[in-house]
Amino acid sequence: MTGNTPVSSLAALPVRDELRGKSPYGAPQLDVPVRLNTNENPYPLPDALVARIAERVTEAARRLNRYPDRDAVELRTRLAEYLTRTAGHTVAREQVWAANGSNEVIQQLLQTFGGPGRVALGFEPSYSMHALISRGTGTGWISGPRDDDFTIDVEAAVAAIAEHRPDVVFICSPNNPTGTAVTEQTVLALYEAAQAARPEHGALVVVDEAYGEFSHRPSLLPLIEGRPTLVLTRTMSKAFGAAGLRLGYLAADPAVVDAVQLVRLPYHLSAVTQATALAALEHTDTLLGYVEQLKAERDRLVRELRAMGLQVTESDANFVQFGRFDGAAGSHAVWEGLLAHGVLVRDNGVPGWLRVSAGTPEENDAFLDAVRAVTKELKEKSEA
Repeated sequence: MTGNTPVSSLAALPVRDELRGKSPYGAPQLDVPVRLNTNENPYPLPDALVARIAERVTEAARRLNRYPDRDAVELRTRLAEYLTRTAGHTVAREQVWAANGSNEVIQQLLQTFGGPGRVALGFEPSYSMHALISRGTGTGWISGPRDDDFTIDVEAAVAAIAEHRPDVVFICSPNNPTGTAVTEQTVLALYEAAQAARPEHGALVVVDEAYGEFSHRPSLLPLIEGRPTLVLTRTMSKAFGAAGLRLGYLAADPAVVDAVQLVRLPYHLSAVTQATALAALEHTDTLLGYVEQLKAERDRLVRELRAMGLQVTESDANFVQFGRFDGAAGSHAVWEGLLAHGVLVRDNGVPGWLRVSAGTPEENDAFLDAVRAVTKELKEKSEA
């Protein structure tokens, strides 16, 4: 910048080298009849919960002149109770930490255990924020291998860990964008490999269970017992239908919870956020009922898409990866065709594949009708 002359482009700014040429995370936000591109829960919060949120927020509003509970003690207590009841393992409040979405949880973990001179490794394609937050915290990023069916080849993964000796390993289960879950045996093998690769201080292994409630498999939460550097992360955005709340949390050894507090901003969770999350936790049974409906709809999408002759990756999440189209250009043509029919899905950049979130039965019907129409239109176009 010279004088008052504005900078003409991002490239002209003195940003860090590892951020140059990168794009921010995001998905198209378009006004279309059916939006199935961001894995949101399509069911609005029930009226009883909305009323309870209003009550709790009103109570919190009377004290907004004061800072919120810095350590979110009540919220962490209720989250621990929720995990204990639903994930098959007793968790204490001291083992739980909460932040503004699981992305902030991941950021705090990387600020604490990653950073300049350290390396994180994940198995791609996977949740792109793992790599993005790694770069944002000055942590090196290594892309580990996946098989053609998008599962993790344990032997190849262990070899990659031994070669690169990462300080942090990400395992996404169910994996986004593919929907594939990871077995307990795989997690244990990768955890042991990560510790062996870093014998001087061990390595942090993060199991990202953002979509855990939608899985046919039991939670991997019990694995944290006796493994001080194994962390499980969750979110209230998906199963709780509260994407607008921005509340994520982790479960781990109490020492990990103590460690992330070294980097968390003071009073990072607002009183309103804490009040809203507490209200949602009071209605867990109702919200998990919606999860069961979405699991049934996801399975229906799998059956219908396969009946059309399309390939579908096995999914344990609230979304389905489908294809396989003729490379990236083919999948984008299908994406554009669906959009023209009023249906927005996600083009994740995985060549030949698209991802669709499970919506309401009516939204899923519209999506399936659009797929039938678009594949017919593209076939007729190619034959013309």
